[in-house]
Amino acid sequence: MATTLSPEILKYLPAQRGWTRAEFERIAELGLFADEKLELIEGVIVEKMTQNEPHALIIYHAPRVLEKGFDEARYMVRVQLPIALGESLPEPDIAVIAGNWRQLRGVRPTSAILIIEVSDSTLDTDRTIKASLYARAGIADYWIINLPERVVEIHREPAEMADKPLGFGYRSAQVFNDTQSVAPLAASEFSIAVADLLP
Repeated sequence: MATTLSPEILKYLPAQRGWTRAEFERIAELGLFADEKLELIEGVIVEKMTQNEPHALIIYHAPRVLEKGFDEARYMVRVQLPIALGESLPEPDIAVIAGNWRQLRGVRPTSAILIIEVSDSTLDTDRTIKASLYARAGIADYWIINLPERVVEIHREPAEMADKPLGFGYRSAQVFNDTQSVAPLAASEFSIAVADLLP
């Protein structure tokens, strides 16, 4: 079980060394993380939050909605699996990857045509660090299913932005409520009712 140190304790410790993606992957392969849910974000090993029931329901249902619009011969809808973005190894709640499961056997994806994070307590992180990370990686279509406000936030047009955490962000951010529909960039003919993505 990972231990979280308070800022008061951390200020007395020497500078911390970040982890590389190769080190993180090797430790995971050796089974040292056991059943912990962790991801690597910019050299920091981050413990993933425990899901509440609405979050879990979306993780179950939303991929099934997306699979209706993405041909399984050409795309794979992945749930909470790692994607290699430089030295980071995030585990987005949902990622649509170009290529089918046979083409991707033994290969860790390094991009996605759509990434979705389901947010309640992680909303601030998903809007800042995760958005900046995904924009830097060139992810053109990033959605946040915002549970507290019952909306879907769609972020597009990644670009360099000096005021963002990693120097990248999205020029376009739109909010859609549960009376509206949305469509992925890579499947613009596929209309999804926002209500179908909310519990």
